[in-house]
Amino acid sequence: MKKKRHEKILELIRQHSIDTQEELLRLLREAGYDVTQATVSRDIKELRLLKMLSPDGKYRYVPAKNEGKENSGKFYSLFSDSAISVGEAQNIVCVKCQTGMANAVCAAMDSLGREDIVGTLAGDDTIFILMKDSGKAELLAEELKNIIR
Repeated sequence: MKKKRHEKILELIRQHSIDTQEELLRLLREAGYDVTQATVSRDIKELRLLKMLSPDGKYRYVPAKNEGKENSGKFYSLFSDSAISVGEAQNIVCVKCQTGMANAVCAAMDSLGREDIVGTLAGDDTIFILMKDSGKAELLAEELKNIIR
């Protein structure tokens, strides 16, 4: 659901000159997404949307550029500073983080756009990562363990 909502947000900011969270909230609701102001605010942060001056002199939301390598570096830095332990069970990887850091680490991981990850779920200090299969879960767990060693 979150991924589809993020895709819709990116579509909306490309189609419309959106300059406020309220306007984005209204357009999402019109598109059938039952969201709150807090959700829209989090989505803007997770998508790393920027406000840029458009040719008509108004500010509008635009997607950040150069996400690939920059996001990768941010993820590894954030992960190494925040993660405490990593484990896996079947096709799920579990990451324990310092209290309050799981959402940020999870958002950074989501921004990597890894094809082997089906989805992620973060609480206050724990992240569950659903992988396509148990082999991919084992590989990711080892990769993440190496970051925090």
